Amino acid sequence: MSVFRNRTVLLTGGSSGIGWEFAKLFLSDGARVILAASQAPKLEEAAASLEKACGVRPRTIAVDLSSREAVFALRDRLDAEKTTVDVLVNNAGFGLYGPFLSYDADRVRKLVDVNVQAPLLLTRLFAPGMVERGWGRVMNVASTAAFQAIPIESVYAASKAFVLLFSEALADELSGTGVAVTCLCPGPTRTPFFNSEMISSKTVTRNMMAADEVARAGYRALERGKSLQIAGAKNRTAVFLERFVPRKMVVKLARRVVE
Repeated sequence: MSVFRNRTVLLTGGSSGIGWEFAKLFLSDGARVILAASQAPKLEEAAASLEKACGVRPRTIAVDLSSREAVFALRDRLDAEKTTVDVLVNNAGFGLYGPFLSYDADRVRKLVDVNVQAPLLLTRLFAPGMVERGWGRVMNVASTAAFQAIPIESVYAASKAFVLLFSEALADELSGTGVAVTCLCPGPTRTPFFNSEMISSKTVTRNMMAADEVARAGYRALERGKSLQIAGAKNRTAVFLERFVPRKMVVKLARRVVE
């Protein structure tokens, strides 16, 4: 029997891609899933497609994850309903492509709010309850981009580096509490994220993984309470080899790839 059976899962960014695949896995294992994302129509479409796939419809809550106030309001709403969150999956995020000085300042702020502030606050709001109950799981979705600076995707890569380092530190802090923190680092994945938010070179698109494959790798790691999961053998090899290359050269190579 899955450890997630009859557990309540709060999953951000579950409208498509890896998040949708996560929701499918949780629902198939008997978990109660709450999808939280900004666009209500897309959430409802995702819920309908998940109901068709799994026979169970997840609950949906439209929330602007770039808003600090909205994140706290989500916590207050669930508390008022006496809804206990056993598993938190911070999956929502987006990217920016291009030279940093070309970015719109408001768009940069929103990226940091969604990619960094939202998972930080949600973890702080829901993890204490897990510790009190003696069981819980937190998954923060970062990226292989977290392991090096990436020109042309500078803010996105930096935001994911924050998620990775925060997750690894928190996993150690919560060791022995019954609450495990897992950081999932996918490489390029066939999802709407890469279709709409990022521009991918042929080198990147040729090595893309399927979203369901990435989700299964992360799901197994979360079940076991593993602190770090880099999805895909090629991605794990690339991250390992980077340790032996001068950082300046890694940055130059990363730029060549994304350009």
